[in-house]
Amino acid sequence: MPRIHCPVPLVPGECIDLPAGAARHVQVLRLQPGDGLTLFDGRGGEHAATVARMGRSTVAVDVGAHDPVEREAARPVHLLVGMPANERMDWLVEKAAELGAAGIAPLLTARTVLRLAGERAEKKQAHWQAVAVAACEQCGRNRVPAVEPVRAGAEGWAHLPPGTLRLLLTLRPDSRPLAEAAAGHAGAVAVLGGPEGGLTPQEEDAALAAGFRPVTLGARVLRSETAQLAALALLADGARGR
Repeated sequence: MPRIHCPVPLVPGECIDLPAGAARHVQVLRLQPGDGLTLFDGRGGEHAATVARMGRSTVAVDVGAHDPVEREAARPVHLLVGMPANERMDWLVEKAAELGAAGIAPLLTARTVLRLAGERAEKKQAHWQAVAVAACEQCGRNRVPAVEPVRAGAEGWAHLPPGTLRLLLTLRPDSRPLAEAAAGHAGAVAVLGGPEGGLTPQEEDAALAAGFRPVTLGARVLRSETAQLAALALLADGARGR
């Protein structure tokens, strides 16, 4: 059954007009009155629904029962991403949403190839948020990870929740295995990684001074986006082996 994100309050028994984006999705799928679908508003759980009416540009649905099912990771993992170039950032956002990331913060760093500011940065943020929504529709998540505004360096981790374990992906010789560094911490985790070419020594020093712990994923040197997703997979659900 199609799953569609509907970012408005959903109340069982009500008939509502879908927001424009959700309505277009229904029309693209060529659903007809009487067809069933699943709606989620991002606040938790999902609703059964039925298409009630189709207009030229509008779709009305009857909202059914709420199912409180959750498919979130064992613990919140936030990715602080030195943005990779070209389509790799799109791919990273999509897969991070599928793997259960709680949030994604795009960072401008010294070696970032993708330079964004102003209106262009806002458009990219909106695009990446839409990529995350589509990934949640596909994978069954009912909570959409927030893609933060593009920020420079340390601004990206200034907004982390208190008590978040901070991990820095690095090739430094004093780094510890990621699983070892996170052992015993059941709360939120933030993973900081650089773009192609990594963070500069100065940027890594600033992160360490801000409480990040240097960690490694092993002997192989991974692409920046691969390293972020590998860390996410290990941290999000690895503790309970799902």
